[in-house]
Amino acid sequence: MSTERWQIDSSHSGIQFTVRHLVIAKVRGQFSRWTGSLETPGRDCYRASLNVAIDASSIDTGVADRDAHLRSADFFDVERYPEITFTSTAVTQAAADRLRVTGALTIKGVTRDVALEVEVLGQAKDPWGNERAAFSATTAIDRREFGLTWNQVLETGGVMVGERVRIAIEIEAVRQVASQVA
Repeated sequence: MSTERWQIDSSHSGIQFTVRHLVIAKVRGQFSRWTGSLETPGRDCYRASLNVAIDASSIDTGVADRDAHLRSADFFDVERYPEITFTSTAVTQAAADRLRVTGALTIKGVTRDVALEVEVLGQAKDPWGNERAAFSATTAIDRREFGLTWNQVLETGGVMVGERVRIAIEIEAVRQVASQVA
């Protein structure tokens, strides 16, 4: 059985996150530079392997000062830890069009198991004859488990930055033909 390789098209994909701010509001952001690939034995998505590498310095919340703080040692420490990675370890079927992808997420040198809830959106050929597959995934992490512990207590109670980070991922992958893989 041959291995199928899929390259994630980051220009048609995205990694976004949401975290509470001042207890009452939400801040949204994304990572603008990242790469990823998916391999499956034949068309068997239940034995797929997924690898993603994110340039931590590409964090973008739309506020330059906040982004600089997030890149600092208080948060991602991108000088020492320039990359965030995810490597899948298991795929199980959750429903007819849903998968659960478990894997090792590494942030700031700390690796933890994370489960992604994945919706399989389908496959199609683009106008140039390339086969594409699309997926939508979500998860949530406790940022403290990855060494992202900076915070500030508010005079009214609570903290400036929430601990739970919700992550939403949209993926469009392009099947690589044998000549592209070689």
